[in-house]
Amino acid sequence: MSTTTLAVLVPLLPFLGAVAGLLLGRTAPGFVRPLAILPTLTAAVLAVTVAVRQGGGQPISTATELTPTGSVPIDLSLYIDGFAALVAVLVGVVATCVQLYSTAYLREDPRYPSYAALVSLFTSAMLLVVYSGDLMVLLVGWEVMGICSYFLVGHYWETEAARSASLKAFLVTKLGDVPFLIGLFALATDAGSFRITKILGTVAAGGLDHPTLIALLLLAGVAGKSAQFPLHTWLPDAMAGPTPVSALIHAATMVAAGVYFIARLLPVFAASAAALVVMAVMAAVTMVGSGLAALAQDDIKRVLAYSTIGQLAYMTGALAVADRSAAVFHLLSHGAFKALLFLGAGVIIHAAGTNSLAAMSRMDGLAKRIPDAFWTMTIALLALAAIPPFAGFFSKEAVLVAAEQAATGHSDAAPAAAGWLVLAAGVLTALLTAAYAARLWLMAFRGRGAAAPDHGKEPIAMTGVLWLLAVPSVAFGLAADPLADWFDGRALTPTLATSVLGTGAAFIGAMLTYALWQRATAKAATAPAAGPARAATAAEEPAAVAAAVSAATAAAESAAETPEVAEVTHEHPAVPAGPAADPARALLGPLHRHAAAGFHLDAVYDRLFVRPVRAAARLVGFLDREVVDTYVRGAGTGTRLLGGLVRRAQTGNVQSYLSALLAGAVVLAIATAVLANVNAGS
Repeated sequence: MSTTTLAVLVPLLPFLGAVAGLLLGRTAPGFVRPLAILPTLTAAVLAVTVAVRQGGGQPISTATELTPTGSVPIDLSLYIDGFAALVAVLVGVVATCVQLYSTAYLREDPRYPSYAALVSLFTSAMLLVVYSGDLMVLLVGWEVMGICSYFLVGHYWETEAARSASLKAFLVTKLGDVPFLIGLFALATDAGSFRITKILGTVAAGGLDHPTLIALLLLAGVAGKSAQFPLHTWLPDAMAGPTPVSALIHAATMVAAGVYFIARLLPVFAASAAALVVMAVMAAVTMVGSGLAALAQDDIKRVLAYSTIGQLAYMTGALAVADRSAAVFHLLSHGAFKALLFLGAGVIIHAAGTNSLAAMSRMDGLAKRIPDAFWTMTIALLALAAIPPFAGFFSKEAVLVAAEQAATGHSDAAPAAAGWLVLAAGVLTALLTAAYAARLWLMAFRGRGAAAPDHGKEPIAMTGVLWLLAVPSVAFGLAADPLADWFDGRALTPTLATSVLGTGAAFIGAMLTYALWQRATAKAATAPAAGPARAATAAEEPAAVAAAVSAATAAAESAAETPEVAEVTHEHPAVPAGPAADPARALLGPLHRHAAAGFHLDAVYDRLFVRPVRAAARLVGFLDREVVDTYVRGAGTGTRLLGGLVRRAQTGNVQSYLSALLAGAVVLAIATAVLANVNAGS
């Protein structure tokens, strides 16, 4: 079978699995799990085969006209280079792991058939984006992913949180998609084609008339899809969906699509130095802001969500200094350990009965209850913190090296200002990343208090997937040298300067967090417990301590009542009460409250956009009801009154009708005579 045929089957098989799953989900439930796993697994195997055959050599490109348009043609085309081949492998492997994991995680969920089908459709859409050689076909996959995310984030639609999160994710990403679509049409107009190869050829020949405008329009869509400032606010709230969905979205599909799109069309963005600087500013603000926000979150999934935003900003920063090799290298590395982090978090939630780190910090022995999750999460957090020799160290160093080269003038592809921005923000974010990774590990696995509930060994479908993903989280960095041949040939190995900066910052962040955690633990051990005794002594405590205890307990209770916790845990354990040993409060100080609220961007957007739009909607409703409807009702009333007058004339008496007819004829005759005399006299 030809490589082209295999490549066509890669996105097609999950799509067929999704259709079959939706059709047979109710009538033949026994087929749901095989239809969820086998097509996705086969697609992953075929993606590996395509990658092996492509081998980092010449791109595989083929096309056939999809439909005549009369102007810019739309082609059904494939364009598979080393980037596309490896990203498709990542998508296939992570999607297969998510499907396997979900069979155990959501085994009691009555909506599992539709969930599994949507995951397959999500996977198919991302694979279409990866392999597509035509921007209009790519747009189809781009938009299908948005629809799938709406349904999957809103899986627990009975709750207000899930409904609001799914709607927010859909609307915010669509807000970015409007300028994105305009940018696609502008790009195709300048290039005369939607084909990626022809667009890149036009850029190389200097044929773009409006490179800055096009790049900024496209960047708006990428900011929405990849959750970059200022359109990042939907991603933390999207944690209202099931944890395996979060793993799929964060590791290999929706948010990765934006970064991959820029990497695919990087020459378009590199044609405008202004666009690269804007991208660098966006990446720097997102990196630092998400790192601070992650430090202040109590929900374990929201910590990982803000972590994803920051890691995507690293990739965007690499693209801002015109190095797509470093960006995609980090995308692949991040996909492995972030999928592991989310799926490991699912096991923790499954065992602890809560999403709350504050509650976990008051549980003793949770690490011993779930040893598989403990060890694999430790590996993933070390990779996230970029500690050598784990995968995240090599890929993050590749980003810092690219930024350093641009900043010091060793690369002419990007402005030095963009390089300095990305380098400074990247080093600071390395410190913040290690800090919140250490905080998560300490609060989840080194808690002290009541014994953690023991529900026995977790299902093999969940723990086996964790160990599978742990392998690339550890060893993928060793592929830095051979990967250079698959990409643009640029070296992906760390340099001494960036290694010292990045790793030193990470160790400082981790050690500082550990020291503050020990101090917080000592304070929590001497603080009074919640309950009657707590109430009796509350008046004697400082107000700040009392507020911290109250906030931590409320957060833990809220996290324990989420629909996912009710769905996947064995029982509803009582949330442990009392103060939590949280080093973030001491680390962030007065900034903690603002960081926990995402720096109040949702409130800002509510005042700037949501309230004015709602006010305008109310005004339109008033005008429609009181003005337009008044005219409509007036027209109806006038017609009704006229009809009433005409009805009075309909007596049914033939003599009356003849008399009226005769009178009318006489009037017409007189009028005719008068007009004739007037005309004759003139």
